[in-house]
Amino acid sequence: MATPTQESTAEPAKSAGLPQFDLQWWPGQIVWFLIIFIAMLVFIRLFAAPRVGGTIDAREDKISGDIADARRLKDEAEAQAQAAAAETAQARAAAQRVAAEARAKAQAEVAAKLAAEEAKLAEQAAVAEARISKARDAAMANVAGIASETAGLIVGKLTGKTATPAELASAAKGA
Repeated sequence: MATPTQESTAEPAKSAGLPQFDLQWWPGQIVWFLIIFIAMLVFIRLFAAPRVGGTIDAREDKISGDIADARRLKDEAEAQAQAAAAETAQARAAAQRVAAEARAKAQAEVAAKLAAEEAKLAEQAAVAEARISKARDAAMANVAGIASETAGLIVGKLTGKTATPAELASAAKGA
């Protein structure tokens, strides 16, 4: 056992500070640094970099595939839109053709009905003209009689004499 005097006479070892700054430890630190650096470099080179590179390549392939699919779908959509536009144009033309045919048929029917009505009206007008002519002739026959009577009355009022029917008939013929 050590005596207290021995312990007090022994000088404690002086600490040089942090071991990484102590020059006696540098060769070992450099060796371990190189070993760890080379191990990390080998690990990254053999395992991590290929996986990251593979992931990047896979991502680029997926993106380019998606872009190609999008272009293909866009081309298909444009083709379908053009086909739909063509079908719409054909349907519109067919509808216009049907409408024109219906319009022509309706106009023909209207023209036929109009001709029939005009024929009826012409027939009714002819009948009415015949009645008017007959009524005019009857009225004209009565006019001569009425004119003779009126002339007789006027002559009687003006002259005070009554005119004979023969005189009235000859005066009506002269008029």
